[in-house]
Order: sequence, then structure tokens, then C-alpha cells
Amino acid sequence: MARFYLVSLLICLHATSTFSRHVPQQISEPVPRYSTRRQLDMEQCRTGNPIDDCWRCDPEWEANRRKLADCAVGFGKNAIGGRDGDVYVVTDSGNDDPLNPTPGTLRHAVIQTEPLWIIFDHDMVINLREQLLINSYKTIDGRGHDVQITSGPCITLHNVSNVIIHNIYIHKCLPSGYAMVWDPFPHSGSDGDGISIFGSRDVWIDHCTLANCYDGLIDATYGSTSITISNNYMLHHNEVMLMGHSDEFLD
Repeated sequence: MARFYLVSLLICLHATSTFSRHVPQQISEPVPRYSTRRQLDMEQCRTGNPIDDCWRCDPEWEANRRKLADCAVGFGKNAIGGRDGDVYVVTDSGNDDPLNPTPGTLRHAVIQTEPLWIIFDHDMVINLREQLLINSYKTIDGRGHDVQITSGPCITLHNVSNVIIHNIYIHKCLPSGYAMVWDPFPHSGSDGDGISIFGSRDVWIDHCTLANCYDGLIDATYGSTSITISNNYMLHHNEVMLMGHSDEFLD
């Protein structure tokens, strides 16, 4: 028994000596004594970015995707997208029929009249034949997958409201002339913008990558208002954004 206590004492002395020589520096505010493990995890997760901190720290974020709609800041903070609607899962990256979209495609999802939260079931590259016209109350949520829209006319918001586009890679967008495309409003062809916002409001574009488009990466024109463009990565481009373009559309 004496030998056991001697060894235990040596271990304790060694530990005490070691910690006395290497005092850890305080790198954050003290955590309250009665914090739960979940609270500790939340504190360690925070980045200082209010949008990321709003949803990324939730370990169940995939089940709570629509919480993202409450995370916007700035002028577009009231954009709710498809928060109050069903989840639509895009399963088909091909079969892009601009006039009669195929169920399961992104184009079919965005033209529906009811609110929808649109997600993807795998990585996909979507080559659009004509511009993608998005209806009101839609969220395109690419989190969890590599979703690309490329090599054709890209995204247009035309006289709509409450649209959220998150975590989509949009690149190599091309112009198009007049074409037969499903759209409840008359419109012209695409200028080759990555995202064209025309006469629309309550729009939030977040954590998207945009690159190498024929015209602008994001244009917001013809009285478009209440827009937040946040945390986006824009590269390989010259004329990146056009905001406004004319005083004739002031309220």
C-alpha cells in the first residue's frame, strides 16, 4: 500500500509542476460556470459573421434549413424566400425544357406559384438552355452540395419578391435573345448576367460564387429594392455589379 501512495504522490507532484511552468493564456471570455455542453459548443462554433453564426452552429441545420430565412441582414433582411412552403428536392440536372419544365428539375421548381424551399439531392452541374426565371417566394439552397449553374443564360428575377439564393456557383453565363420561356410577365432576353434583378424586391443573395459572365455578375435595375448581397465570392470579371442604372424608376 505504501508503494501505491508513493507513486500517486509523484504523479500529482509532476502534474502540479508541469502546469505551474505552462500557464495557459486566456484567449476568450470566461465561460459561465454552469454552461451546458451545448452552450460550450455554440461558443466555440461562432465566427463573428452574424449570418453564419445564425445557422451554422446548429448541429441539426439540415433538418432546420428554413431557419436560414431568419438570418439575413441589411436591406434584404425581410426576404423570406420559401420559408413558409414545402421543401422541393431537385433530382435532375438535365432535361432543361424552358417551356414545359420537367418535374424534378430546378426550372420546374422555381416556376411554381406556391412558396418552396428548393434543395438538391446530389452535386450537379446545370446547363440552362435559356434564362432561369424565378417566381416569388422561392429559396434556392445549395448547402451540402456543389451546385453549379453554367454555360448558358443564367438567373433572372423579373417583377418578383421574396427570393433567397444561397451557396450556388454561377459562372460562364451567356446572353440570349427572345426565346420561348415560361414566364407570367413579358420580358426580353438575357444580357449574360449571372443574376439579373429586374423590378424586384426583398431579395437576398448569400454565399454564392460568381465568375466569368458575359455581362455583369449581379445587376439590380428598374426600381429593384430591399436587396442584400452578402458573403459572395466574385472573381475573373471586370464589370461586377450594376445597381440602379436610371433615376426614372425612383419612387
